Amino acid sequence: MRGKTQEDRDLIEMLDPVAESLGYEIVRLRLMGGTEQRRLQIMAEHPLLEDGTGGDMNVEDCAKLSRAVSEVLDAADPIVGEYTLEVSSPGIDRPLTRLKDFDDYAGLEARIELDRVAEGRKRFKGELAGVEDDQVGLNIEGEDDVTVYFPFAWVIDAKLVMTDALMERGAKQRAARLESENEDLSESEED
Repeated sequence: MRGKTQEDRDLIEMLDPVAESLGYEIVRLRLMGGTEQRRLQIMAEHPLLEDGTGGDMNVEDCAKLSRAVSEVLDAADPIVGEYTLEVSSPGIDRPLTRLKDFDDYAGLEARIELDRVAEGRKRFKGELAGVEDDQVGLNIEGEDDVTVYFPFAWVIDAKLVMTDALMERGAKQRAARLESENEDLSESEED
C-alpha cells in the first residue's frame, strides 16, 4: 500500500535507504499524472518511538529529505519525462500503509477498504484493535464486542479518522517532540 503501481514500488525500493539514512521512513509514495507533467508525492515521517516522540515531519525535515531524494533521482533518472517532487508529512489523519501502522495507532478510529468482500462488505469503520500475525484487527463501529481480523494483504486503503482522541494524541506527540528539542537545545547551550 505504500505504492500503488510497480513504478511506485521500484521508486520506494530506491528511496527507502535514502530516507532511512536521514532518520525518516517513507509512509507512502505516489507517482501521479500522465506522460507529460507528473507529480512524485512522498509522505514521510520520523519513526514513531515508544516514548511518544516521532511520527512527525516538519518543514525543515521535508526540505532535507527532498534535497537528498532529488540528488538520487537526478543521478539515477528513473522517471521518464518531467515531474514535480512533493515531500510532506502524512498529516494527523494519516494513511495507514504498513502493518506496523495498525499496531502503532491501535485504539484510534480508522476507515479501511478491502480488495474483496468480507463480512458482507468491503468498507469498514471502527477502532483499530492492533495486529495478530499478518492480520489487521478492527472493532467495528456500532457493533459491540465485534472485532474482525483481515489479512493485511487484503487492505487497499486505510486512514485514521479525525477524532478528539486523535487530536489529543497528536498534541501529546508535539509536546513530547518540543520537550525533546528543548532538552537538546539546553544541552548544546551548556557545551
